[in-house]
Amino acid sequence: MAFTVDINKFKVHPAFAAGVEGKRVLISGAGKDGGMGQAFALAAGMNGASHVAVHFHRSYDDALDLVDALRDQGVNAFPVQADVTNLSDLWATRSYIIEHMGGLPPNLVICNSGLTEGGYSFGRSLREVEGESQAKRRARVRQAFVDNLSESRSVLDTKIDGFLGMTHLWSGEAVYHNEPVRFVYVSSRQAIDPGAAVPGYAIANWAVLQLPSVLHVNLGKSASLVSAFSVLYPFVRTGMTEELAENPKVYGRWQPRMLETYEAAEAFLQALARPDDEVNNSMLEVMVDPAEGKEDGSVKVTWNRVELQVNEVAAPWSTENPLTYGAP
Repeated sequence: MAFTVDINKFKVHPAFAAGVEGKRVLISGAGKDGGMGQAFALAAGMNGASHVAVHFHRSYDDALDLVDALRDQGVNAFPVQADVTNLSDLWATRSYIIEHMGGLPPNLVICNSGLTEGGYSFGRSLREVEGESQAKRRARVRQAFVDNLSESRSVLDTKIDGFLGMTHLWSGEAVYHNEPVRFVYVSSRQAIDPGAAVPGYAIANWAVLQLPSVLHVNLGKSASLVSAFSVLYPFVRTGMTEELAENPKVYGRWQPRMLETYEAAEAFLQALARPDDEVNNSMLEVMVDPAEGKEDGSVKVTWNRVELQVNEVAAPWSTENPLTYGAP
């Protein structure tokens, strides 16, 4: 049985349930036990969602156990297997999901799927090894270059292509069915404060921050049917971060300890419960600080709204010597 979390920890105060109650929810990347996607699926199911679609790619054991655990709680949950970077595979889920949601598309889509990197020094060559021949060094450096960039490409494809594909598919269905939908894009604080050794991860999480505004512009008159915002999380204890959980040199610049997945999920529901006019087309950042006056290890979690200001300033070297062209 690949299901190790305490499901009761994902039941929250009724005031936070408003964002999922009665919703047809699709969560991408929800298969991994102890992962963020699983936490979002549990939070939705345990707080009144009418349907919960648990998407996974390879983690079928964990995902199917999650579906069983939700069904045992009376939740209308079902599995969805697809590679979000394979558009034909993604498209093939369309009719299946609509059928399992009673003939309507999801009205809450949580784009969470993503990978991380083992870590490498971006822009730097490997260190020399004493006594190593030039031929062997060239071969070793070349292989590291190929492997590192291949890993980054997988990260970029999963996050960017996957989120773009999910958005295009389900916003199109929302407009066709005349059914409102809300998208939430799960990003990372590394998008705006990148750490070392994970360049693909930082870039991918930066790219998806633009999706709400790009989507709004492209929808035109149909924009009122689709709302979207992104959430930027700091470190959360999952299978990908477990080995770093006792290393404050990694997460300490942001938080006194890593969040647990049920804590991250409750904060997520707090944001989901806010009306569209407060969160639509925004970037919301999770802040984790010590809870003063509480026992050691206690933290308080709040939200910041991130505003990226574009400031266009004329370049003096150009304005002083402009290029001019006459009529052809």
